[in-house]
Amino acid sequence: MAVERTAVNPWPWSVEMGYDQGELVSGHTRTLYCSGQTAMSAEGKPEHPGDMAAQLALSLANLEAVLGEAGMSLANLVRLNVYTTDVDQLFEHYGILAARLGTAGVAPSTTMLGVTRLAIPTLMVELEGTAVA
Repeated sequence: MAVERTAVNPWPWSVEMGYDQGELVSGHTRTLYCSGQTAMSAEGKPEHPGDMAAQLALSLANLEAVLGEAGMSLANLVRLNVYTTDVDQLFEHYGILAARLGTAGVAPSTTMLGVTRLAIPTLMVELEGTAVA
Protein backbone atom coordinates (compact mmCIF):
# COMPACT_ATOMS: atom_id res chain seq x y z
CA MET A 1 0.00 0.00 0.00
CA ALA A 2 1.37 3.42 -0.95
CA VAL A 3 1.84 6.13 1.63
CA GLU A 4 -0.79 8.83 1.27
CA ARG A 5 -0.04 12.26 2.72
CA THR A 6 -2.70 14.92 3.07
CA ALA A 7 -1.80 18.43 4.14
CA VAL A 8 -4.04 19.82 6.86
CA ASN A 9 -4.10 23.62 6.76
CA PRO A 10 -7.12 25.44 8.16
CA TRP A 11 -5.24 28.67 7.33
CA PRO A 12 -3.07 29.32 4.27
CA TRP A 13 -0.33 31.42 5.91
CA SER A 14 1.86 28.49 7.01
CA VAL A 15 2.03 27.09 3.47
CA GLU A 16 3.57 30.38 2.38
CA MET A 17 6.23 29.86 5.09
CA GLY A 18 7.01 26.34 3.85
CA TYR A 19 5.23 24.09 6.31
CA ASP A 20 1.86 22.49 6.89
CA GLN A 21 -0.11 22.79 10.13
CA GLY A 22 -0.55 19.04 10.08
CA GLU A 23 -0.06 15.99 7.91
CA LEU A 24 -2.50 13.14 7.80
CA VAL A 25 -0.59 9.99 6.86
CA SER A 26 -2.16 6.68 5.92
CA GLY A 27 -0.99 3.50 4.27
CA HIS A 28 2.46 3.58 5.84
CA THR A 29 4.16 0.50 7.16
CA ARG A 30 7.20 2.02 8.85
CA THR A 31 7.66 5.05 11.11
CA LEU A 32 11.09 6.40 12.04
CA TYR A 33 11.49 8.66 15.08
CA CYS A 34 14.82 10.46 14.76
CA SER A 35 16.78 11.74 17.72
CA GLY A 36 17.78 15.37 17.56
CA GLN A 37 20.57 15.85 15.02
CA THR A 38 23.18 18.54 15.55
CA ALA A 39 26.41 19.72 13.96
CA MET A 40 28.42 16.71 15.12
CA SER A 41 31.15 15.04 13.08
CA ALA A 42 31.06 11.31 12.35
CA GLU A 43 33.49 10.99 15.26
CA GLY A 44 31.03 12.68 17.66
CA LYS A 45 32.80 16.04 17.88
CA PRO A 46 30.88 19.34 17.66
CA GLU A 47 31.63 21.31 14.49
CA HIS A 48 31.41 24.94 13.35
CA PRO A 49 31.21 26.86 16.67
CA GLY A 50 29.54 30.23 16.16
CA ASP A 51 28.51 29.51 12.54
CA MET A 52 24.73 29.04 12.42
CA ALA A 53 24.61 28.42 8.65
CA ALA A 54 27.24 25.69 8.78
CA GLN A 55 25.66 24.10 11.87
CA LEU A 56 22.22 24.08 10.23
CA ALA A 57 23.61 22.49 7.06
CA LEU A 58 25.49 19.79 9.00
CA SER A 59 22.52 19.10 11.27
CA LEU A 60 20.36 18.62 8.19
CA ALA A 61 22.98 16.37 6.57
CA ASN A 62 23.08 14.29 9.76
CA LEU A 63 19.28 14.01 9.77
CA GLU A 64 19.43 12.87 6.15
CA ALA A 65 22.06 10.28 7.11
CA VAL A 66 19.76 8.79 9.76
CA LEU A 67 16.89 8.76 7.28
CA GLY A 68 19.11 7.17 4.65
CA GLU A 69 20.25 4.45 7.03
CA ALA A 70 16.57 3.49 7.39
CA GLY A 71 16.02 3.54 3.61
CA MET A 72 14.26 6.90 3.72
CA SER A 73 14.96 10.49 2.70
CA LEU A 74 13.72 13.98 3.46
CA ALA A 75 10.76 13.12 1.22
CA ASN A 76 9.53 10.83 4.01
CA LEU A 77 9.69 13.51 6.70
CA VAL A 78 6.26 14.31 8.18
CA ARG A 79 7.30 16.12 11.37
CA LEU A 80 10.24 18.39 12.13
CA ASN A 81 11.11 20.01 15.45
CA VAL A 82 13.76 22.72 15.33
CA TYR A 83 15.52 23.77 18.53
CA THR A 84 17.85 26.76 18.48
CA THR A 85 19.73 28.94 20.91
CA ASP A 86 19.12 31.99 18.67
CA VAL A 87 15.82 32.15 16.78
CA ASP A 88 16.66 35.42 15.02
CA GLN A 89 19.98 34.12 13.74
CA LEU A 90 18.38 30.85 12.64
CA PHE A 91 15.77 32.76 10.61
CA GLU A 92 18.64 34.52 8.78
CA HIS A 93 19.73 31.10 7.50
CA TYR A 94 16.38 29.29 7.38
CA GLY A 95 16.55 29.24 3.59
CA ILE A 96 19.11 26.42 3.87
CA LEU A 97 16.49 24.21 5.47
CA ALA A 98 13.55 25.48 3.42
CA ALA A 99 15.39 24.89 0.13
CA ARG A 100 16.29 21.29 0.99
CA LEU A 101 12.74 20.52 2.11
CA GLY A 102 11.35 22.19 -1.01
CA THR A 103 13.66 20.15 -3.24
CA ALA A 104 12.40 17.01 -1.47
CA GLY A 105 8.83 18.15 -2.14
CA VAL A 106 7.77 18.18 1.50
CA ALA A 107 6.43 20.72 3.97
CA PRO A 108 6.40 18.74 7.22
CA SER A 109 4.49 20.02 10.20
CA THR A 110 7.12 22.00 12.07
CA THR A 111 7.72 23.51 15.48
CA MET A 112 10.60 25.89 16.20
CA LEU A 113 11.65 26.53 19.76
CA GLY A 114 14.20 28.91 21.20
CA VAL A 115 16.11 27.20 24.02
CA THR A 116 18.64 28.41 26.54
CA ARG A 117 21.23 25.90 25.38
CA LEU A 118 21.64 22.50 23.78
CA ALA A 119 23.44 19.47 25.23
CA ILE A 120 26.84 20.76 24.11
CA PRO A 121 27.28 24.51 24.74
CA THR A 122 28.78 25.33 21.30
CA LEU A 123 25.83 23.83 19.43
CA MET A 124 23.24 26.32 18.17
CA VAL A 125 20.63 24.19 16.36
CA GLU A 126 19.11 20.71 16.66
CA LEU A 127 16.71 19.02 14.23
CA GLU A 128 14.38 16.23 15.37
CA GLY A 129 12.23 14.46 12.82
CA THR A 130 9.60 11.82 12.26
CA ALA A 131 9.42 10.03 8.91
CA VAL A 132 7.07 7.44 7.41
CA ALA A 133 7.37 5.01 4.55
